[in-house]
Amino acid sequence: MPTVVRTQQLTKDFRAGFWRPRPHRGLDALTLEIPSGGVYGLLGPNGAGKSTTLKLLLDLLRPSAGHAEVLGLPAGDRRARQRLGFLPENPTFYDHLTAEELLAYFAGLFGLNNGDARQRAATTLDRVGLGADRRRPIRQYSKGMVQRVGLAQALVNDPELIVLDEPMSGLDPVGRREVRELILELHDEGRTVLFSSHILSDAELLCSEVGILNRGRLVASGPLHELTSDRVNGWEVIAAVADRGRASLLTSRAARAREITPGRYRFELGSDTTPEPFIAELAAAGASLVSVNPLRTTLEDVFVRALS
Repeated sequence: MPTVVRTQQLTKDFRAGFWRPRPHRGLDALTLEIPSGGVYGLLGPNGAGKSTTLKLLLDLLRPSAGHAEVLGLPAGDRRARQRLGFLPENPTFYDHLTAEELLAYFAGLFGLNNGDARQRAATTLDRVGLGADRRRPIRQYSKGMVQRVGLAQALVNDPELIVLDEPMSGLDPVGRREVRELILELHDEGRTVLFSSHILSDAELLCSEVGILNRGRLVASGPLHELTSDRVNGWEVIAAVADRGRASLLTSRAARAREITPGRYRFELGSDTTPEPFIAELAAAGASLVSVNPLRTTLEDVFVRALS
């Protein structure tokens, strides 16, 4: 499978402070390969180096050391830029223009003639859900609508690689769901999506591979199914127990237990047991079983472990 992004010992130092500026390492020897055709999530807490990495790949920052390639070309090569789209974390546009005018302008920068540029702008705005508002000035848009304009400009050149820095920023739950669906559509079309986020639920729903950054260093990476585990690590049993005495007895049988609402309990069983004997004890105690769920390693577990 071809590699669309490759970095080798990529490092970036900044000068921090006013009176006596000192070097601060924003990215520390990042070595990474991203295959084509997937959705890659660059994860980490705020300040971990996610945006710095993306800016280095786009040649918006120059590295202090190391090397990066994008689409088989050195980072910043004009031929690579023609084939990618980028959404910055906080996009800012000419707010006196309409979204249609702005998108047509960007399409023209990629060599489309006036008619084709306007057609591409209309199609792309429809795709991100702004077709009905295409002729409103951007200054009248909400933050979430401006984010959608940013997504549209990242797609207007029909790119092979789409780089999105915190693409869910400013979106309401419906907007976040629509953006997730759009990312999956892009994946189905054979494009590669690289996005940064600290929202693990989005990454878990979207990503084929992830890399986790912390304090500028890559602390975990790989296919999502390998980092998380299909192995059952225990069982979660939710039950309604009316009698507190019987609830206390059942609690002593579980590895962990807590009352989540009056009369409803969450029992956690270890990996060395099966849920059937405990369910039989619930029935004998007159409790009502609500649900039984296997406990598996989640992306959140991997994230917390990598940062510890």
